[in-house]
Amino acid sequence: MSKVYVIGIGYKPLDRKAREVVLRADHILVSRRLAEVFREYDEFPSVESRVQVINNVDETMEFIRSRYAAARVVLLASGDPLFFGIGRKAVKELGREAVEILPELSSVQVAFARIKEAWDDAFLMSLHGGPDPVKRRRLPFTLDDIPSLVHKHGKLAILTDRENNPASIAHALLSASGLPDHPVPWRSSDLRMYVGERLGYPDERITSGTPGEIAALSFIEPNVVIIISAEARKSAREPDGPEEASALRFGLSENEIAHSRGLITKDEVRAVSLHKLQLPGRGVLWDIGAGSGSISIEAARLSPRLKVFSIERDREQAEHIKENAGRFDVSTIRVIEGSAPDALAGLPDPDRVFIGGSRGSIDSIIRAVSERMPAGTVVVNAATIETLHAALDALREAGFAVDAVQVSASRLKEIGKGNLFAPLNPVFVIRGIREERHA
Repeated sequence: MSKVYVIGIGYKPLDRKAREVVLRADHILVSRRLAEVFREYDEFPSVESRVQVINNVDETMEFIRSRYAAARVVLLASGDPLFFGIGRKAVKELGREAVEILPELSSVQVAFARIKEAWDDAFLMSLHGGPDPVKRRRLPFTLDDIPSLVHKHGKLAILTDRENNPASIAHALLSASGLPDHPVPWRSSDLRMYVGERLGYPDERITSGTPGEIAALSFIEPNVVIIISAEARKSAREPDGPEEASALRFGLSENEIAHSRGLITKDEVRAVSLHKLQLPGRGVLWDIGAGSGSISIEAARLSPRLKVFSIERDREQAEHIKENAGRFDVSTIRVIEGSAPDALAGLPDPDRVFIGGSRGSIDSIIRAVSERMPAGTVVVNAATIETLHAALDALREAGFAVDAVQVSASRLKEIGKGNLFAPLNPVFVIRGIREERHA
């Protein structure tokens, strides 16, 4: 079977196997930027006539598909082709058996080596969407996520592009550190940023500074950014000790979560509701009528890459959400003070929606959700028969497949020298599921 060889270049001479593959190739595909890099390799003069510069990924893949069965095709990639690179696309489109990857060092690996910092504990991500704004919008993270990720991980490495550049990243950190509803426990001056410009080129440069200092500078492409918090650096200096019991615990109890007047989703109902939500690894959750934020907190802990928007009209309850987010060290929750459906305007489209409180507006809330949710799951908690029927009708009318369960729980309670089970108010948990519609 014919194979396509995806070979990483940029930092070291080609090894023996990669060199042999390049010298035997009928077509050597390379982007405009990497063509400049490849010209510095010893092998280039002997294969120059077979080098073809294609700067568009889709055109590159189409070229490969049309020729690799009858010709020997090599695709040159930057660094490690499987590290946010074209190697992933080649494997997906051509199949594992048709592709062989010969990797180089990744730019992030080189950047950490230059600043002499370990990178096995870093969170690695890409903001590199290229020139296509549609592809950029599909990135799993945006600039707005950087402060929360620094909060959670302490050490980040970021592949950049022209729009998501080091100065823009620095501005995102500076802006978040001043927002009252963004629970970041550090000041921007506690962070150190490193920018590695044109790594592997003769004019490579490493620049370090606080976000304030980096925000005032401009940098040559390509570049990568590393962010390290003071706390992460301190932890790295401390000797290793016994491993802490840091495994995630599902099921926070009501007395652990700040709330008032008993306005909290009870433990048993919360467990069922979270199960029904089937939280994705990443995406957007709207928690409407969030109350004290118990669903938001549990969801954020279970899916750390999930963006959670807690919509709550009561100021006291909104403050409880913020308090709980800080107490349980979750920074992916944004509190929206207001009433749905009006407060939903401007939020990113949801993948999951939980409706814990609707104040008689369940019909209009579900209609608003339906307009913004191409596919996903809605879970509604209803304490009354009227809300149950209204939610079922609204979800069905909106085209959701619907199921419901009544959660009736009783808790053991001491009475004198004896015990009995005291019932909690039953709650209806309604779920609507909408599958993605294909044109």
